[in-house]
Amino acid sequence: MVEPNETLTLTDTVAQAMVNHALAGLPNEACGLFSGAPGGTAVDTFHPMINAAASPTIYRLDDQEYVTVERSVDQAGQTLLGVMHSHTHTDAYPSSTDVDAATPLLASWFFLIVTLKDPAPALRAFRIVDENITEVQVTAQPG
Repeated sequence: MVEPNETLTLTDTVAQAMVNHALAGLPNEACGLFSGAPGGTAVDTFHPMINAAASPTIYRLDDQEYVTVERSVDQAGQTLLGVMHSHTHTDAYPSSTDVDAATPLLASWFFLIVTLKDPAPALRAFRIVDENITEVQVTAQPG
């Protein structure tokens, strides 16, 4: 079910960068962080990262790379809004591994999943709080 009151807005450029990063990561899952204005839900920047797990079924953000991205986002006056990762052969819906990784510290984050299961990649976004999954609307805007 999509939460009607919440929308994550991506520019066409950011959405395409996420899909391109997911495709470039094959056969493994790809991952990255995205950022925008503090308190907002509009994504200004995608930060592609290395999948430290190097796996087709799970992802893990590299700790040092995370620190570097976080510093860069802070210096730009932005905030991290969430994490993107791909599913290479399954739907764009959080797996049990994804839910387990959604710690209470990340309750304010969006979890965006790009599925490569079908010929045309698709993306969906979710909030995961206390193991409860809520889909949020994703909209695109030019840019």
